[in-house]
Amino acid sequence: MTTWDDYTAGFGEEPGYLDYGRIGPISAAASAESTGLIETLGRARFGSLQGILDQDERLRAAAGTLLGQPAEQIVAIPNTTTGLLHAMFGLTGDVLLSPGEFPSLPIAASRAHEALHVAKPQWLSTDHGTVTPGQVKAQLGAGTAAVALSLVDSRTGYLADLEGIRQVIGDRLLIVDAIQGFGVVDAPYELADVVVSGGQKWCRAGWGTGVMALSERALARLTPVFSGFTGTDEDEIWDTIPTPPPSAGARAFRTSNPDGIAEARLAAALEEIAAVGVGQIQAAVAANGSRMIDLADEFAIPVASSRNERERAGILVLEPPREHLTLLSASLFNHGVTATVREGSVRLSVHAVLEEETVDMVRGAFTSYASAATY
Repeated sequence: MTTWDDYTAGFGEEPGYLDYGRIGPISAAASAESTGLIETLGRARFGSLQGILDQDERLRAAAGTLLGQPAEQIVAIPNTTTGLLHAMFGLTGDVLLSPGEFPSLPIAASRAHEALHVAKPQWLSTDHGTVTPGQVKAQLGAGTAAVALSLVDSRTGYLADLEGIRQVIGDRLLIVDAIQGFGVVDAPYELADVVVSGGQKWCRAGWGTGVMALSERALARLTPVFSGFTGTDEDEIWDTIPTPPPSAGARAFRTSNPDGIAEARLAAALEEIAAVGVGQIQAAVAANGSRMIDLADEFAIPVASSRNERERAGILVLEPPREHLTLLSASLFNHGVTATVREGSVRLSVHAVLEEETVDMVRGAFTSYASAATY
């Protein structure tokens, strides 16, 4: 049984790392799974490779626990974008979404429309990129078949109200890009029809990992356009023309055999998360985020992210005066703090562990910045 101490001990990154929104350094549990199975694959002892193939079932079960969906309605994907492309190319009807979402979502919708002309983007007007139930309700159209959004906005850290959005859209499909919250936000994922997430950020499982969960409604309405030879109900179909139809379940969205070692990394990470509880992780992330906000306030650095813990996850955005952006980013860099600088802002991403040394490094950076900015 994984304890909280076990979970926090799995953070091996050096002090100063505050960039989980870009990439989460791989956890000890995920790393151990990868090392063990690479050794298995390298030796290929008689009968040992089945253990790698079995990781698909393990991952789907682990993901189902966190997403509130049965394993047969979950499919492994190599990244978030693959799942979004599956959803958008499979959709018929308008899809309401903000053009300010992370590019993978609007580009997937645009590419699907350009190629197939069956799903048309309906661009949502928002207040600085924040998608709210009221905005969605006001802009739903007669042809709107789906609403797509990020669980957590990558530019502001805003946590979407999935319950409110579900209430206003009725039985339309709700498609959620969950990558900036999966593993650290105790969200009602079961209210969504499609949830896609990579595992390389907050789950700390490394690149090449991800899952896509589909509700019964999504399985009934989405066409599995990219359904490969493993997307049928049989593992291999030989000499059968016409070819058999795609599976009726999420398996239809498989394009080929999954990477069992990548699946094992993500499965281990999700099992660990489930064992300690997403709620406990979310509370720790919120507390660490509040601590960073207090520190920014101390040095009069404007915080663009919500101060309401119910409206944010682990992303905190600082917006210094534009003429001071380079100064702030340089101060953080010079003090060994890893962060993302994008579009006139600095993004700090805190996880469940925040070492005192990291806090001291940020304080030192803010001190240098404040001294230079007021010189």
